[in-house]
Amino acid sequence: MELPVSHVKALKCRECGTEFALAAQHVCDQCFGPLEVVYDYDGIAAGISRESIAAGPMSLWRYADLLPVLPGPATPKVDLGAGMTPLVRAERLGKELGLEDLWIKNDTVNPTNSFKDRVVTVALSAARQLGFDVAACASTGNLAHSVSAHAAKAGMDAFVFIPSDLEQAKVLGSAVYGSNVIAIDGNYDDVNRLCSQVADEFGWAFVNVNVRPYYAEGSKTIGFEIVEQLGWQIPEQVVAPMASGSMYVKLDKAFNELVKVGLVQHSPWRMIGAQATGCNPIADAFARRAAGADPESADGEVRPVKPDTVAKSLAIGNPADAYYALDAAKATDGDMDAVTDEEIVDGIRLLAETEGIFAETAGGVTIGVLTKLARAGRLDPKARTVAVISGLGLKTTDALGDTVGPRMTIKPRLSAFEDAMEGDARAA
Repeated sequence: MELPVSHVKALKCRECGTEFALAAQHVCDQCFGPLEVVYDYDGIAAGISRESIAAGPMSLWRYADLLPVLPGPATPKVDLGAGMTPLVRAERLGKELGLEDLWIKNDTVNPTNSFKDRVVTVALSAARQLGFDVAACASTGNLAHSVSAHAAKAGMDAFVFIPSDLEQAKVLGSAVYGSNVIAIDGNYDDVNRLCSQVADEFGWAFVNVNVRPYYAEGSKTIGFEIVEQLGWQIPEQVVAPMASGSMYVKLDKAFNELVKVGLVQHSPWRMIGAQATGCNPIADAFARRAAGADPESADGEVRPVKPDTVAKSLAIGNPADAYYALDAAKATDGDMDAVTDEEIVDGIRLLAETEGIFAETAGGVTIGVLTKLARAGRLDPKARTVAVISGLGLKTTDALGDTVGPRMTIKPRLSAFEDAMEGDARAA
């Protein structure tokens, strides 16, 4: 079955350019390159405006004309209300880091508390139009949670495949919706390989396998919202976490699309990618290229790794969009770096203590890299900078260990509190 979407032309191979019908296909049968949605930008430009977007729903579906499903309220969508999350001015964090115009895109408040709701609502809406009735995914946790919730809303069966060592909160957050949670004794890359085989054998809608071209487009809506929330201005610097690299790539695509359809004037922006040192194949390749390695040589290649980090939601050792992320960094004069587990925890606490936002470990990676680059002078301190926080910290509390907890434990007497406070004062 094919998608009858008037504003979308086809699927197109990123490598050889071969075009395919809008079906459940994610790999080119000519060169095995990944497929991407191609839009009729001239047609979209003729019908879209800032006013038409403002008149749309207070969700990511206000950008339906730039997404690969049929636009309009009459089209059934698998929708829990993802998107239009806050973009908040981070004055206290900015002062701490010497950044004069810092903003936080807070995706912790999406329906299942991560940005994955954006990609899932688009993927499963496309899947239903393609005739699927079973939703599935390979996941490091947040995606399983989102697929389970959206499938429940749509009345679809769901099978979610996860590494067996995930945080318990993420496992429960998937199973509570009645989905079939399949734990695999292996890392995410092992899970993903199995899911590719299951997708071929069972014919289910795997959001990040056979319907991945539609799924990936959901990440663009973060960029669309940032620009709209800034008064239709593209930020000068954007810091985003990288797992597969897809969000990073799609943010860059979002800004380019808004220019193409005439919603904004072009202005330069820099894409900055954040990874954990325990799983940093993209940032590592970027560093080697920045040091002079030829991108076409073995020294400039992306080297798969075995993940070993508290940032499990970013623990993809063989990232599918790595080379496209490196291309986006080069095209925007961007940057990338990685931070240790200790720096990730420091980042979580710094954001919470300055801005009242409790991020999961991926957010700690973003703030950790933001901090590292700001203090190293690798960010323009006067530029408008947006940091993307992609998930809620209550999902990854184990990562904090014993770094937070009660300041003191006392008897229920005023004298006990006074004595403890006096003791603290003397110790200071």
